[in-house]
Amino acid sequence: MLRPIIYGTVWSPPSCAVRITARAIGLTLDLREINLLKGENHSKEFRKLNPQRTVPTLDDNGFILCNSFAIMTYFVGKYSKSDTLYPNDLHKRAIVDQRLHFSSGNLSVRMTDAIKPIFRGERKNVSAESDQLVHAAYDILNEFLSESKWLAGETYTLADISCSTYINNFEILFPIDDYPNISKWMGNCREHLPGFEQIVTTGLKQLHQTMDQISKR
Repeated sequence: MLRPIIYGTVWSPPSCAVRITARAIGLTLDLREINLLKGENHSKEFRKLNPQRTVPTLDDNGFILCNSFAIMTYFVGKYSKSDTLYPNDLHKRAIVDQRLHFSSGNLSVRMTDAIKPIFRGERKNVSAESDQLVHAAYDILNEFLSESKWLAGETYTLADISCSTYINNFEILFPIDDYPNISKWMGNCREHLPGFEQIVTTGLKQLHQTMDQISKR
């Protein structure tokens, strides 16, 4: 059987999250880089694979799946020997799902909306309104983490993997110094999430290089 193929972008938080999930369950991936800034996700070949034109996109021996959360839960269901990352227990899984929806519907949306004008060359810095919205999301996340070591309990799950990649990659724009629970949790993520430092550090370097190039236009 061929390795599952992931079409992703090295600095993309969802792409990083999928790779960390794979590392956590011992799954080796065939990584294919898609350069978003060059518009490679709009190519005819990629549109045929994924009409949404988003990364990451999975090709698991002909089974095509888009959206990082769908891919992460699929990986756990098919390849993991444990349900720790995505529990079978209904109540525990519901909490993980809720935190994942917070990541996609709140944290990531606000961060993405804040940085889009910068990537488009329309602004040099994050607007005050966008900054306020992101920090409002931080307030919620900080409160979540007042209840337990990890976002959904006392062990890390897919929720921690997802949220931490966003914060790590964009912390330079949205510092977490004023959020003690988030700061402590991010330290735990960097220490305990398999492959976290290696995967996100590589992506972060490229992201900073990309932002520097954009700022000089």
